[in-house]
Amino acid sequence: MSLAPRAVLVHRTSEYEELLARHGTHGQADFFLSSRGRSIREVAERHHRALRALADVAAAVPPQWRQARVERADLDRFLFAAEDAIVVVGQDGLVANAAKYLAGQPVIGIDPEPGRNAGVLVRHRSSAAAALLPAAVARGCAVEELTMVEARTDDRQRLLALNEIYLGAPGHQTARYRIGPDDPAATGEAQASSGVLVGTGTGATGWLRSLWEQRAAAPALPAPADARLVWFVREAWPSPVTGTSLVDGELGRSQRLRVTVESDRLVAFGDGMEGDALELTWGQSVSLGVADTALRLVG
Repeated sequence: MSLAPRAVLVHRTSEYEELLARHGTHGQADFFLSSRGRSIREVAERHHRALRALADVAAAVPPQWRQARVERADLDRFLFAAEDAIVVVGQDGLVANAAKYLAGQPVIGIDPEPGRNAGVLVRHRSSAAAALLPAAVARGCAVEELTMVEARTDDRQRLLALNEIYLGAPGHQTARYRIGPDDPAATGEAQASSGVLVGTGTGATGWLRSLWEQRAAAPALPAPADARLVWFVREAWPSPVTGTSLVDGELGRSQRLRVTVESDRLVAFGDGMEGDALELTWGQSVSLGVADTALRLVG
């Protein structure tokens, strides 16, 4: 007998909750904000809108289903299952935060603040959850498969991201490494820079785009479902032992970029989740390319 589906509601701590945790009471938080020309009313209203959306989605879960909740900070410790339907209630970035921990489960993005969020990944209102949840686990459900980027180290660690993977020094200081095609015959180029960014079409509206706009001859940015990545080196500079000839490019499904560490310590993290990073040491190599896993976004 197969298990009933499980709805996993993903959310994050609100600004209001963070203020209360820091200042202790509503009144103290209000005093802190008012001394800086802000009102706590707007922050509290946004908090309550998010709570209402989360409650609406929870109430829409079919009664025979199981249900769980996970906060953003606990995603790396939560055990997702194959029969899960993931409901992200929050901003577009929260979908990206959850995506790296999934393995093909359908994802529904719920926008608790229509008009405030871009709605690229959180495309639905909470009122649509009752219809979307059964559809998400039905055979033949219409989903958009969004390309993800993958990093694999030579000691078999693996990192996924929906927008981009950053590889560089902790604190974004000087990173030293050798970069080139992931080919045993390629020696690559030694570089010193502010790091390397490898990303997808979903990430092409954010950090990647800011770098792309600074390059006159940069490769065209991919669409979210394109099986193609682009990569950029940030602020590479030349020296007698480092070069700047390999500073951007694109990767098709069968192509990969290899970075070999020539610093005491570098890190690789995805979609801004610095707390869940790969630690890389001198001589270690990491290969970056299109992931076999895609984010299956409903509707």
